[in-house]
This record gives sequence, C-alpha cells and structure tokens, in this order.
Amino acid sequence: MKKADVKVGGEYYANVTNKKVVVRIDSTNTAGGWNATNLTTNKKVRIKTAQRLLGKARATTSASAAGETRAPKRVAKKTNGADAGSVAATAGDKKLSCIEAALKVLGETEETMNAQEMIAAMTDAGYWTSPGGKTPHATLYSAILRELSKGEDSRFIKVERGRFAARA
Repeated sequence: MKKADVKVGGEYYANVTNKKVVVRIDSTNTAGGWNATNLTTNKKVRIKTAQRLLGKARATTSASAAGETRAPKRVAKKTNGADAGSVAATAGDKKLSCIEAALKVLGETEETMNAQEMIAAMTDAGYWTSPGGKTPHATLYSAILRELSKGEDSRFIKVERGRFAARA
C-alpha cells in the first residue's frame, strides 16, 4: 500500500509477527508510521511503514469510526464424541500425512527403501505430494528417525544406513 491510502480509523490487513491479521489504525505515530490495534488479540501495535499493510480489510462502518468496540468473534468448540458418527464417515476422506503414506508404501512393497525412493513411490501412487518444500525426503527421514526413537512401539525398522522397512 501507499502511505496516502492509509486513513486513521480504517481497518487493514497487516503483517504482524509474520501473520496476516486485521488491524485498526488508531492514530499517527510521532516517530513515523501509525499506532494500531490488532483486532485479533486487541493488543496495540505500531505499523512503521505502509508496506506492512496488505490492503483494506473491510469498509469502515459508522460504529467503528465512532470508536465503539465490537464483540469478539465466537469460535465453535470442538466436541469430543458428540459427532462421532459423522467424524468416522469423513475419516476415510482425509489425506494421508507424509509418514502415513510412507508406511503404506513400505507395507505394499516387500523391499527396503530410502527416503527419496519413498517420496517418489508416494507421489507416483498418489498417496501424498509435497506441498512445495525443497527437501521432502529430508523431512520424511527426520520423521522416521523420531518414530524409531519410540523403540518397540515404532512402526518402522531401520534395516541399514538410510534404508527402512515397515514393522510386521
């Protein structure tokens, strides 16, 4: 955004601690920038430059322009077991995690594999694809090593250096 586009009392999307949040500009700061309120946490923040602002969040209403506070958003509580039937029905539709897909690939083949081979097999079978990381094989290798630290409860067996199999 440009400095000229920023209005006191307006609500904007802003990068605050590497998160996109809605802020309300309260006043201009004497040292430059603006004093604002993070509407998610109701904490005061300072926006130093207009580059931190990503755009208007919503049109300013007369109530918010007058300084009235809004009621906080209500978040639905998670229920444990109340909707067990509906949760069980959708559990089959969930995507597999990287380590679950690796376990499935190792279970289908009788040979041992290294992390790069598992990533290739998971992608080919359509079980899992990398969300855009540069080294998914390193992430998988690390996850398998964490799993191996469980000892006998581990779902993987380290056959030799860098090669794994599914525990029978």
